[in-house]
Amino acid sequence: MRRERAQPNDSAAPARGLIPPTSRRFHSPHQPVPRTHLLSNGRYAVMVTSAGAGYSRWLDLAVTRWREDATEDGWGSFIYLRDTASGEVWSAGYQPMGVEPDSYEVDFVENGAEIRRVDGTLTTHLEVAVSPEDDGEVRRVSITNSGSRPREIEVTSYAELVLAPAAADAAHPAFSKLFVQTELVAGEGVLLATRRTRSPAERTVWAAHLAVVEGESVGEPQRETDRARFVGRGRTLRTPAAVLDGEALAGTTGTVLDPIFSLRRRVRIAPGTTARVAFWTLVAGSRGEALDLADKHHEAAAFERATTLAWTQAQVQLHHLGVTPDEAHLFQRLANHVLYADPGLRPATETLARNELGPASLWPYGISGDLPIVLVRIDDPEDLHLVRQVLQAHRYFRMKQLAVDVVILNERAPSYTQDLQGALEAAARTSHASTTPEGDGARGNVFLLRAELVTPEVRRLLAVVARARLLSRRGSLSEQLESLAPSEAVVPRRPPPQRGAPSSRGGRTQARAPSSGTASAASPIRVAST
Repeated sequence: MRRERAQPNDSAAPARGLIPPTSRRFHSPHQPVPRTHLLSNGRYAVMVTSAGAGYSRWLDLAVTRWREDATEDGWGSFIYLRDTASGEVWSAGYQPMGVEPDSYEVDFVENGAEIRRVDGTLTTHLEVAVSPEDDGEVRRVSITNSGSRPREIEVTSYAELVLAPAAADAAHPAFSKLFVQTELVAGEGVLLATRRTRSPAERTVWAAHLAVVEGESVGEPQRETDRARFVGRGRTLRTPAAVLDGEALAGTTGTVLDPIFSLRRRVRIAPGTTARVAFWTLVAGSRGEALDLADKHHEAAAFERATTLAWTQAQVQLHHLGVTPDEAHLFQRLANHVLYADPGLRPATETLARNELGPASLWPYGISGDLPIVLVRIDDPEDLHLVRQVLQAHRYFRMKQLAVDVVILNERAPSYTQDLQGALEAAARTSHASTTPEGDGARGNVFLLRAELVTPEVRRLLAVVARARLLSRRGSLSEQLESLAPSEAVVPRRPPPQRGAPSSRGGRTQARAPSSGTASAASPIRVAST
């Protein structure tokens, strides 16, 4: 009996005709799984969640520390705000303080991310962008005072430094921290950090951090690079001593056991006015280049230039890939499933429990298992539009420096003509031919497997390890993601601590290091290069 489809489709129709207009706007930081957004200039990449967490990466190196933690979502670059008169403390996003705002709105667009929140008479607007001409990012926080009295606000940045491959840091974070040194450039207000190389083969990396104030600045700039001094003993990022206690930052630099970047500026905001503080994080291959970048971005106009060029570059990138803005939003939603495990596109619990194999069983097929996997199952040539969409999404991921393996499982019964197999091979090779690596961090392969040559146990393993499992009979990529819409509803969470009050929440969990393995490709077709 012939199965019914979600909607008839023409296999020759372009993928974009199957995608309805989409929107990436959220009115709460509370989702069952954090909602993510990827930004990149092809070398430097930022991932930001709707709660304000995320990561920063440069080529194949992690700039800041991040772990996949859908419960806490407390890893990333943050900005604390403190009212010096009342002692109230909150964040530019929801994380890490967890203070409930009066209103909250998140906008994800191709060239940036914005978070707006209202706390009493103060409106905080956080803008995140990646510079298209330099390797770095900017996070500008704008504070508007709609009250009737002046306010003095301390604005403090915070980011845990890695400057090493993310897998190496996850495997042994304490050891990784030992090789990072920090320094203050006297007279410039710039923090520098570098990782001491352990071998000539290691990449030399320098990072710079600076703050640019627009408005009335009060007091002297402060800085800190020692996490132990910033957080305090027995505290967490939700209750940092350097913020809640109202003490000045200690200014520690050098070889610290747990390196961070933290700068503090105090601004006075008159009624009806706005003050802005832009925090830049820049990365280069030498100390001199890092200082040149810091000097270039010391002016307030650098932010406007970066955001304007970021918008232009975003349009050029999408045009180069042949992707519309609506398609880009759709691919961002698929990337969300890659970054944070979401049961919406994964098998049932019973299927997960029946699996008895490990990643090593994938090695004979050339799949290492080190990267997240997107699995596409297809058994009819009329459903090729889904494969084309996923291959286009794979190119988009590479542009955003998100490493993903795409596995296409051809479940059509063997025949003399092998029409579906030939069409899949042509689509995969065409996608690979049009893919241009944007940097050393752009990785990920496309694997084409024939179901009759894969054991049932390995097929079950693929479904288990895949971050997203797409079935061609369920319709286009848009239709399959839209079917998950109910899972994006806002869910209640336990009340956060009062502003300025200590929290009893515990520490962090360490992510397990990814498995590794090597194998040569067997009968399946492997289309891509690392």
